[in-house]
Amino acid sequence: MFHELLQTTCLLKHTLETLRGVSDDFKRVESRDCPMSSCAAPAGSPCRTGNGKVAIQYHTARFRLVPHLAKALSVPTPAVRKPGSAWTELPRPVSAGAEPVGHVRLGYARASTARQSLDAQLDSLAAAGVTRIFSEKISTRATKRPELETVVKLAGEIRSSGAAVTLVVHEHKRLGRGIELAMLAEELKASDVGLEFLTGELMGSHDPSGIVFTVLAAMSGMEREYIRDRTLEGHESARKRGKTIGGAGVTDPDMLSMALHLRDQEMSLRDIAKRLVITTGTKKGQHPSPATVMRMFRVHDEKAATTASV
Repeated sequence: MFHELLQTTCLLKHTLETLRGVSDDFKRVESRDCPMSSCAAPAGSPCRTGNGKVAIQYHTARFRLVPHLAKALSVPTPAVRKPGSAWTELPRPVSAGAEPVGHVRLGYARASTARQSLDAQLDSLAAAGVTRIFSEKISTRATKRPELETVVKLAGEIRSSGAAVTLVVHEHKRLGRGIELAMLAEELKASDVGLEFLTGELMGSHDPSGIVFTVLAAMSGMEREYIRDRTLEGHESARKRGKTIGGAGVTDPDMLSMALHLRDQEMSLRDIAKRLVITTGTKKGQHPSPATVMRMFRVHDEKAATTASV
């Protein structure tokens, strides 16, 4: 376990160092308009291609305006700018040396499933003085989280207007785990947006460049995989002992008999499920899911095959 944690931490640290290695350069490059007439990207935005995409690297005429990059052969566009995606104009940077005018605290809350409540998170954010909260019910594994993307974009826009901005979250797991969490923190840092957690291992305001943040982010990424592996091992052990995995069954012999009759008529699983009704338990009166019907058929067919071979 310790060896895996060390490997993950090293990988995460390397990723962060790679991101930071270009962060100062890309901000210096983007502090100026691109002089290329075919690009003309305004200050604060990455260079763009003729096809309207974010360029893979900044145009030579632009990065050579930065003294220490004048002799560089190329300057890559960092991942936070999503090279290759559709180009959109970003907010212009705040004037150098300008003091923040006011402080805005934006909140984000997330639950993994529709059944989970957001009330505790919303109450916690309200108590922390957050007046505008973005929330959604979506899995951490989802590649697109619309409300999170919206609040991050808004935070950058408000910061560019001159106000200090902090993104406040109940717990770091609401944002993500492991490298995805660290990369999001880097994206916020690139926009000069603060990040604060109200509870959990990362409670407080954390600098993503700090070793504490790096180690804890790595551990949070491993935690999910560890739980998943232990769960799968438990399921396999239970199956070997003939135990049923999951909640109480909703099928019965009469339902199986009807389902087999409908299958003989070459009906689809979805149509069969609509014709069946659960007669017991908390789901009494509801229709079973197509997955339940398929599982019922598989168990029946396996038993039939075993009986025939004896």
